[in-house]
Amino acid sequence: MKNTTPASVWRNPVHFLAFGFGSGAAPKAPGTFGTLAAVPLYLLLEPLSATVYALMLLVTFAVGIYLCGKTSEDMGVHDHGGIVWDEFVGYWITMFMAPAGWLWIVIGFVLFRFFDIVKPWPIGWADKRVSGGLGIMLDDVLAGIMAWACLQVGYYGWLMTVQ
Repeated sequence: MKNTTPASVWRNPVHFLAFGFGSGAAPKAPGTFGTLAAVPLYLLLEPLSATVYALMLLVTFAVGIYLCGKTSEDMGVHDHGGIVWDEFVGYWITMFMAPAGWLWIVIGFVLFRFFDIVKPWPIGWADKRVSGGLGIMLDDVLAGIMAWACLQVGYYGWLMTVQ
């Protein structure tokens, strides 16, 4: 399915943010492009303390409920494929307290995209049953939490084998 981007994305700051600074306007795989756009921003966030990073996650989640809900409402389409602010936050959750290095950034990316696309329980349940801005955000937050858990277990499992 081709992603059609409304002109309002380029004029309305709320829509522009919800579309991940325009990354969600990609004609194919906008969620993947949105997650890719979250990576450079993660590099800016990576040096933050765990406390400040966690606060940033809470703020971007709350802001995302508004951004995604308002944009979805304005467009008259629940969870338009181009709305990717939720992918930003989901990826940033995946990378919370992640080990440093590009290998872990890529592994986090792959894990997050896997859970966001496959949507195992409870992600799929939330995606189908929770509406509005919260619904748009929640499935990606859950995908981020599941990807985070796998990343952490993978890292600490790997660490134990090399020691």
